[in-house]
Amino acid sequence: MTKKRRRPIHLHVMVSEEEQALIQERMVEAGIRNMGAYVRKMALNGYVLHVDLSPVRELVSLQRRCANNLNQVAIHANTYGVYPEEIAALQKDYAALWEPLSDLLEKLSEVVAM
Repeated sequence: MTKKRRRPIHLHVMVSEEEQALIQERMVEAGIRNMGAYVRKMALNGYVLHVDLSPVRELVSLQRRCANNLNQVAIHANTYGVYPEEIAALQKDYAALWEPLSDLLEKLSEVVAM
């Protein structure tokens, strides 16, 4: 008497040793011990992120230009004598702009690495 399988189609996937180790780590994190169940669950319910970072790249470019302008102002100030308070204020403003962008880039890189 032959028993009909619920899932009669066999899929075969080749992975490297490193990939297999990562898959097993993620299985442990998910609390799943059966490799077939885990792979099936991820194939059916998992998701792939494709993030368009072009707006962020534009922000980084603008920040770099801002830094270049700040350096030019500092050179001009050191050559012709501008108040150090003005330079300090510009540096503070630049730091205030860069910190949130840097945090955003770190968070995005974590999401993309998942």
